[in-house]
This record gives sequence, structure tokens and C-alpha cells, in this order.
Amino acid sequence: MSAFRTLDDAGSIQGKRVLLRVDLNVPMENGRVTDATRIERVVPTIREIAGKGAKVVLLAHFGRPKGKREAKDSLEPVVPALSQALGQPVSFAADCIGEDAAKAVAALKDGDVLLLENTRYHAGEEKNESGFADALAANGDVYVNEAFSAAHRAHASTEGLAHRLPAYAGREMQAELDALTKGLESPQRPVIALVGGAKVSSKIDLLENLVAKVDMLVIGGGMANTFLHAQGKTVGKSLCEKDLAETATRIFAAAEKAGCRIILPVDAVSAAEFKANAAHETVSVDSVPESGMILDAGPKSVAEINAAIDTAKTLVWNGPLGAFELTPFDAATVAAAQHAAERTKAGQLVSVAGGGDTVAALNHAGVAQAFTYVSTAGGAFLEWLEGKALPGVEALRAKG
Repeated sequence: MSAFRTLDDAGSIQGKRVLLRVDLNVPMENGRVTDATRIERVVPTIREIAGKGAKVVLLAHFGRPKGKREAKDSLEPVVPALSQALGQPVSFAADCIGEDAAKAVAALKDGDVLLLENTRYHAGEEKNESGFADALAANGDVYVNEAFSAAHRAHASTEGLAHRLPAYAGREMQAELDALTKGLESPQRPVIALVGGAKVSSKIDLLENLVAKVDMLVIGGGMANTFLHAQGKTVGKSLCEKDLAETATRIFAAAEKAGCRIILPVDAVSAAEFKANAAHETVSVDSVPESGMILDAGPKSVAEINAAIDTAKTLVWNGPLGAFELTPFDAATVAAAQHAAERTKAGQLVSVAGGGDTVAALNHAGVAQAFTYVSTAGGAFLEWLEGKALPGVEALRAKG
């Protein structure tokens, strides 16, 4: 029994108008979609609903028009890519409420698919105004949310609608919620979290939540330098938020109290300049040169991380271990990612990863497909990791 209402709980939807909230915020150039990943992810749910004889009415936002009609933020140019991915025609309405929307919905036959114009053309969307949510609900009999990436926002189309119509999670949302539950809410232990990236300041809430929930916490990337500095080590010219030394010390203390082992780099790859293939050397974190910048974790650190992964049953990953976009400073991220992927393939590890840089890093390492689940939702995934309730998800909880 899922903690959330899914399409399996919806009963017969034959002939019903299903308002399906999707994420179509895809990259565009010259009016064409340049990366259809987000479209491809929602195709199975659209097909399933249409295949059950429902009328599929798609709701989505695009860009940040702030309640005004901006031609550059129209969803109309997405229609050809959506039709192609679905293998069936998709009609379009020039508004998501009012007469334009009502007419287009009324013209639908069972199994048809319609995309309504950008919900953010109306100020009521981001304000979650009840009148706007009512106007959206007028075009549907059932509501399905397939946009986890927008679930941390309490908007009319992500949260308000769920209180006005029978509401369910779509298949992609369901997969995401199942993965997240396995990752932190009811994981197999021991749990290891790997958190990297540039700045501690953007991940204080995340680190404080994780030390209370996981058994081991690997801190990598530029963030690790702040923790090394807090331990009294010199980090040369490395990226380091020295004013956060007290915060780092507080996180060390919280981890000790919670019985969470913090794993920091023991060696580092240091270079005098931040560029690909810059002259570099591997040094102990106790002897980083004054003119040096730590750009990656060294081989001893990787061996320690991989040994820790070997003892874990669940891995939660957010952020790279070094400047992975520059060779050869991608080595630690690639090695740890490939090791985690091998453990996952062998059935010994549940691996859940997410966040923009993380997806890019795992793709770079060639292992994104091998992880148990990789979330493309940046903000929503981070807020979930921080232990925050996501309004769009809470609205789908099964009433027990």
C-alpha cells in the first residue's frame, strides 16, 4: 500500500476529463525543443491515461512570465515535440482557463490529448488563488500530478487543484516518491549520503538534516574545504567559506551526537589555476601549498569513500566531489560514481541521486542509467533532502 494515491486508486477514468500537471519546462532554441528528456518522461503516463479512454488535458508552466502574457513563454512551440514523442496529435488552447480552454476541452474525444497555455500567464497560479484554482478545476473531473520538479511550490496547478478534484500521483511522480521513501524515509541501513558542490552556505539545512538521518556522510567538492579549514588545516587559495567555520563545527558536533560518521578528503589534487589540464599535484590535506587550489579529492580519499559505500545498503548522492567539468579534476567523482553503480547493478545498494550538477556528473561518468533512481528535479529534490514537506506531494497523501 503506497503512502500516496496513485493511478491504481483512480478506478475507471473512461470518458473523464483528466487534468494532468506535467513539467514541460524544456530548453528551447529558435522555437524548437533542444532537449526532450522532460517530455519523454511524461509520455508513459499520458499514454496510459489516454489508453484508458480518458480525455487528457495537460497543464504546465514555462519560464517566469510573472502573471503576464509573454510570447517567449508560450507553450505552443512545445506541441510538435510532444506530438512526436507521443505518436499522436496534440491540440492546443491559447489559455488555460476561460472560454478558449472550455471550448478546446469540449471538443476532445476519448483518448485525445490537449495542451493548455502556460498556467503562469495568470498571477493566480503562483499565488495559489482559490478563484484561479476553481477556474482550472472547471475543465476536469480528475487531477493527476506528474510534476515532482514543481512539487515544492504551493501553486494552484500543483497544490490547489488536488483539493478540488480526486487527486493522484502520475507514474513518474510515483517512481520518484517510491525512490525517495527508499532513500531516506524508510531506507535499508546503513545509509551513506554523499554531498558535494561548491558552497556550504547553500546546503546548511541539507547537512543538518542528513547528519540526523544517515550513518555516514561524505562531504566533497568546495564545501569540504570549509570543513577542513574549521579543523585548522590550511587550504591555500581553495574556494572556502571561512566565515562558516562555526557552522561547520556545529555540524561536526551534531554528527557526533547522532552517531553519524563524517568522511572528509584525506588527500587532494591541487593546482595553481582553475582550468582544464592545469599543472597539478596530489598532496595530503595537511600540506596544501599556499598557492594551491584543491580541485578534486585524491586517490586515498576515493578509496576511503568506496570502502564506506561497500558497507552501505543505501546511498543518497547530491553534488560532485571536485571540479568535475574540468579534466582531470573529474577523477574522484567518476571513480566513486562508477563504484556506486557497480554495487547497485550487483543488487547490493539502493542508489538515489538528484540535483542539477549531480545529474550532469553522473551522465559524465556514464552511470546515470545504472543508479536505482536519478531525480531531474533540482529544488524539489533538495528540499526533500532537507526534510521539508513538499506541498504538491502532501496533497497526494493517502488518507489513512
